[in-house]
Amino acid sequence: MRDPIEPAADLVEEAVPASDGGGTDIRAVGRVAQILCLFSPTQPQLSATAVAARLNLNRTTAYRYCMSLAAAQVLERLDNGEFTPGRILLQLGAFALGSRDVLTVAASHMRALSAATGATAVLSLWGATGPVVTAVADNTQRDIVVTVRVGTHLAMDTAQARIFYAYHPDQLYIERLLANLPHHEHHELTTSVNHVRRNGYASAVNARGIAILAAPLFDNTGLTAALALLSTRDVLSTDPRSAELRALRRTAADITAQIGGSGPVAETDQRLEDWHDSA
Repeated sequence: MRDPIEPAADLVEEAVPASDGGGTDIRAVGRVAQILCLFSPTQPQLSATAVAARLNLNRTTAYRYCMSLAAAQVLERLDNGEFTPGRILLQLGAFALGSRDVLTVAASHMRALSAATGATAVLSLWGATGPVVTAVADNTQRDIVVTVRVGTHLAMDTAQARIFYAYHPDQLYIERLLANLPHHEHHELTTSVNHVRRNGYASAVNARGIAILAAPLFDNTGLTAALALLSTRDVLSTDPRSAELRALRRTAADITAQIGGSGPVAETDQRLEDWHDSA
């Protein structure tokens, strides 16, 4: 067995010359990112065998990567031989979240929104390829609480994902991301994204009867997060005229203003403004 305290030897071997002739393109960096993206709230631990299967790697190669990352404290090796995110990731994660003004500002607003609507307030940031739940404010006054765990990677068809697809600053990247979908799924998703741009919010009801409303949050650089409400359909109405949607959008506007942002005016809001100006 190779000495696990020499990570450089494992990572350098995949270095290849860059196409532009300057420096080297370390493909191992991309491989490490793929490994790290396998971890989630529902998959907090992985064996090297599982990593190999998920990424179509040779098991020996996967083991060497995992041991090298553990030696660097990027991963931690558990007593059962599996791996979990290590100290460096915890440190960087705490730093990254702490540097986001939106999380600090949104906390009190989310609690107030949850109390006012009886639903769970959820804030999501954009991760590697989609939204990740970053903060949750549950309504503890109800006997039954619908919630989601912090760190959950949200699916492409969620209301929060549609917010990011509609307002992400790199729309070419979004187009490439969605291009791999089957034709009918691509059509449905792009139609719903256009709905978000027209109306300024997204709504969805999943197969389990959970209703979701989502609105964008903007800082001075553009879209920074998605704010959502979720609960059962009898608690949370997705009707465009519902009090819950008005409360969500008002809260999103307040947070946006507080962090120095300004978002695009939805087409429906613009028509309402034009009507008031002409009246």
